[in-house]
Amino acid sequence: MVKMVALSGLSERNEFSAVVIRTDFTDEASWRETTAELERSSHYDDDPAESYDVIDAPELDGADTNAILAAISAHEELWEQLSVVFIADSATMRADHHALLVVTTMTREDFEEEEDYEAMVEFGREFRTVPSGVHSIHANLELANMDFEEFSASAHEDSEGVFRAFS
Repeated sequence: MVKMVALSGLSERNEFSAVVIRTDFTDEASWRETTAELERSSHYDDDPAESYDVIDAPELDGADTNAILAAISAHEELWEQLSVVFIADSATMRADHHALLVVTTMTREDFEEEEDYEAMVEFGREFRTVPSGVHSIHANLELANMDFEEFSASAHEDSEGVFRAFS
């Protein structure tokens, strides 16, 4: 059974803000570096920290992607607003580039055609992105300017499997 994740403070969340789920709390210096890069790369002029919302979920430390998605899906209002979540896990904290795990919340049921779903998951339901990629990914998916598979394919082409930017 999946534990309920506390989502306090997200009821007032900006619907255009990326959701970062923090599951690893072992390295505060790495976390500060990650959030500093998120803020440096933000398109928000007033307060860059408003460009993303953090869900602290220490109870999901070490959980796999399916368990994290199941925990978040229990919060239907938030779940319905999301097409992607960004996870700051132990790999994020250990890597020099602090790449977050990007996971689509879209499932087969969200597509009318099987081939559309298969195209989206051609490279899997997840990939990693450097913190500066979060805002571009989130905004383009929310505005339907680009599709998940375009970012996933770019990450797939990277030697480390990380989306960095489109050249």
